Amino acid sequence: MSEKLQKVLARQGLGSRRELDALIAAGRVEVNGKVAAVGDRVEGPLTVKIDGKVVLTPLSEKPKCRVLMYYKPEGEVTTYKDPEDRPTVFDHLPRPDGGRWIYVGRLDLNTSGLLLFTTDGELANALMHPSKEIERVYAARIYGEVTDEQIAALKQGVMLEDGKASFDKVVFVGGEGRNQWYHVSLKEGRNREVRRLWEAVGLQVSRLIRIRYAGVDLDNKLRAGKYRELTLSEINNLRAAVGLKALESSEIARTSLASMSNDKKHALEKFAKHKANIKAVGRKALNASHNPFRKGRSDDKDRNPYGSRSGKSVYGDAKRSSYGRKDNGRFAKRFSKNDR
Repeated sequence: MSEKLQKVLARQGLGSRRELDALIAAGRVEVNGKVAAVGDRVEGPLTVKIDGKVVLTPLSEKPKCRVLMYYKPEGEVTTYKDPEDRPTVFDHLPRPDGGRWIYVGRLDLNTSGLLLFTTDGELANALMHPSKEIERVYAARIYGEVTDEQIAALKQGVMLEDGKASFDKVVFVGGEGRNQWYHVSLKEGRNREVRRLWEAVGLQVSRLIRIRYAGVDLDNKLRAGKYRELTLSEINNLRAAVGLKALESSEIARTSLASMSNDKKHALEKFAKHKANIKAVGRKALNASHNPFRKGRSDDKDRNPYGSRSGKSVYGDAKRSSYGRKDNGRFAKRFSKNDR
């Protein structure tokens, strides 16, 4: 049975259907040696090239589904490459085993918060398609006095340059004076829509954070610029929200490093270096370096690189006292004398 070309390519994680449509329209896609056209349907063995590079063959396997939650900070652009060489949202992401990361719902330069990435083009397309009416929730800090009339207008709908728009919910959550926080929700993602809605009633958004997308909440343990991989149940909740069938655990890619946060990955790398250091200098030298009461002397030619003198403590012989021994008072006296 034939399928649309962009749908087949999206399943391979080569982009969202919208992105692939644009590539096909620009004549950059070849199927079995012929330039593809918008609306082409395909079936059977396929060899596909994009910009002359082979991206799909009859032997290609469909990449396993992965979804990342990323806490986008302000100052990063949502694009693969920026002509102005600004930081992008892809700078801190792991490289996927197959396909590529597709971002779900763009955030502008000055907006932070939840940004989803997936290797599944079909899922990405469904999560962004207007017909699915996916809820987006933002925390907005508003500069100015907010009145009941303004909130009513935002919920009823105001006219923007690209048509009428409104919030489904507007909830006050805190703040005083002219800086107050509101949670607002809507089911479309037009460019700068949240900011433009508030501006339409004479108010300014001084800070904007996306805190929920398609029922997935921004993890409060994540810091800006960090990510974590969604679990199987979280992925299937996303798929259920857009009418896609649930996946089995075998259909989800789980790699040891890619499935953990940046902080945990860096901690493991640091621990690995620490273990290598133990082997290099020996247990005795390492113990000496960790003792806060050991000091090296500049005239000691044989002292080890961690600061203690070889084979002898600054405070006595190898039978020196420790924190829990009977002669702790004598040791404390020595310590005091040497630190005057």
